[in-house]
Amino acid sequence: MNTAPRASCTATPDGSITFDLPLPPAQGHQLLLRLRPGKGQPERTLHTLDLEPTDDGSVRAVLGPAPLLEEGRWDAFLLRGGDAPRQRLRPGLRDLRALVDGHLRDREPPLAVRIPYVTTSGCLAIRAWLRPAHAEADGVDVTERTTTVGARLHGTSLRTGAVVRLRLRGGGGVVHTVQPRAGDDGRAFSVTLDHAELVAATGAASGVWDVFVQPAADAPLVRVARLLDDVADRKNVFVYPRIGVDGAVLRPYYTVDNDLSVEVKRPG
Repeated sequence: MNTAPRASCTATPDGSITFDLPLPPAQGHQLLLRLRPGKGQPERTLHTLDLEPTDDGSVRAVLGPAPLLEEGRWDAFLLRGGDAPRQRLRPGLRDLRALVDGHLRDREPPLAVRIPYVTTSGCLAIRAWLRPAHAEADGVDVTERTTTVGARLHGTSLRTGAVVRLRLRGGGGVVHTVQPRAGDDGRAFSVTLDHAELVAATGAASGVWDVFVQPAADAPLVRVARLLDDVADRKNVFVYPRIGVDGAVLRPYYTVDNDLSVEVKRPG
C-alpha cells in the first residue's frame, strides 16, 4: 500500500501554485521541488518551500511567480527534517481552471509557464517552460494538400522581414521558409504549409521539421508550441491525421515538450 502523502494544488493566472497537504503542522517540514536531471546526470537544481499551518489544521506551501523555474520537469517531495528521507508526493485534487484560457492573455517576456501534472508513476510534478519569447499555436488544420497553423506571439511581434522557418532536425542547417499571414495587431499570424513542397525538401530519407517563426529579419527564431493551457503533455492528446504524399506519410504533431513539428516518414 502506497502511504506517500498527497498534495492538492491550485494554480492561479499569475503563475503561482498553492500546495495543500493534509498533515499536522510540524517544525522544519518543507516541500521540495527538484528539477529532474537527465539520464545519468546528478541533481543540480532544488527549490524548497516552507509548509505553513492553515486554519483547518493542515499545512500549505505557496510557489509564487518568482523565482522563475528553469524549463523542465520538477518532481515534488516532502521533507520532514532531520535524517528522515524525503518522500515523493502523490497528487490530490488539482484545480487548474485558471490555466484553461491562458492563451487568451498576452504575456510579457520572459514567458514563464508552470503546470502541475501526474507522472506515469502516479506522483506529483510541475512542468515548467521558460522562454524569452513564444508563439502559441491555437489551431492546426490538416487537409490532403496543406496544413495551416494559426498562432499568436508573446513577448515580441511581427515586423519587416518576418518569416516562418521549418528546420530539418539533424539536417545540417536545412531550412524550409514560408511567408506568414499577419493579423492586424502584429502578434497573430497564420501559415500554410504545402505538403508536396515539404516532402520534396525532406529528400529521399525520412525527417522531422521543427516549426519556428522569425519575427523580423534580424530577430532570433521563436519556437511555435502550445503551452498556455492546462495540458502538460500534449503529444498523445492532440493527434492529427497522417497524410500520404508522393510515397511518404506526413503528419504534424506536438513533441514531448509541446513544441510543434512535422514528421515526413518514408517506407522502409
